[in-house]
Amino acid sequence: MTTGSLRRRLVAASALVLTGALALSACGDSDDSGDSGGAASNTSADSKLAAMVPDAIKSDGKISIGTDASYPPNESVDPASQKIVGWDVDLFNAVAAKLGLKTEYHNAGFDTIIPGVQSGKYEAGVSSFTDTKEREQAVDFVTYYSAGTAWAALKGNAKGVNPDDACGKSIGVQQGTVQVDDLTARSKKCTDAGKPAIKQVVRKQQTEVNNDLVAGKVDAMAADSPIVGGAVKKTGKLEIIGQVYDTAPYGYTFGKNSGQFKEAVQGALKALIADGTYKKILTENGVESGAVSEPAINAAQS
Repeated sequence: MTTGSLRRRLVAASALVLTGALALSACGDSDDSGDSGGAASNTSADSKLAAMVPDAIKSDGKISIGTDASYPPNESVDPASQKIVGWDVDLFNAVAAKLGLKTEYHNAGFDTIIPGVQSGKYEAGVSSFTDTKEREQAVDFVTYYSAGTAWAALKGNAKGVNPDDACGKSIGVQQGTVQVDDLTARSKKCTDAGKPAIKQVVRKQQTEVNNDLVAGKVDAMAADSPIVGGAVKKTGKLEIIGQVYDTAPYGYTFGKNSGQFKEAVQGALKALIADGTYKKILTENGVESGAVSEPAINAAQS
């Protein structure tokens, strides 16, 4: 957890610095691979940017990508096609196309992706990662979106959940996220004040958290703002409570030995912002409120 900024999926520093086979064997993920086209098919390559891609990455004409496809609308598995989809996927497909590359996504546990990028198992991580100083010790980031933490409850909020005073309430959250740290800190304030602790109901996947709330198994949930917004829109049974807080940038992750790859990706994002593709993808998915105007490399504040 970083001081003054609670952000999504903060993996402990000790886990981040694990490298190679040790990290991957400890994580024990299994991959579900799938090529994805999407927005990339409508985006022509930029020869100058393509020339910046290291030969080791462009040798087979595609980028191998680790993603946790349980985080709609950012990344998820389409039930009909079994392909990995989402606006995060669409946007990176467009980035890859600017670089003259195709994409190959591998569905993996969230906390296995950064070690996988470190070891070379994946050439990129595209999974709504928040850029933090801790993570920058392990991988490089190119930022592309700004998200914060939001809360949701069933419409009407009959349980009267207040994010600023959720003592004694049951709150759904995905494991490994910064919302876990957020709830832990908030719960300590409750108990320090002699009030009941917050009951964290931790699930492996965000979709399970969403389902728990819709079914009334928890009083509310906390997650990244685009995730909560997507759940509200999709279910029609939820509402956002309180205000979004602790906004910070999402970033694509790359290995420290990937040469100019991060600069190439940054250039591709700038081109997509300039030609309107970036805004179009975000707007079509209802997440344009988090748009950025200037993608950056390793831009964490804390």
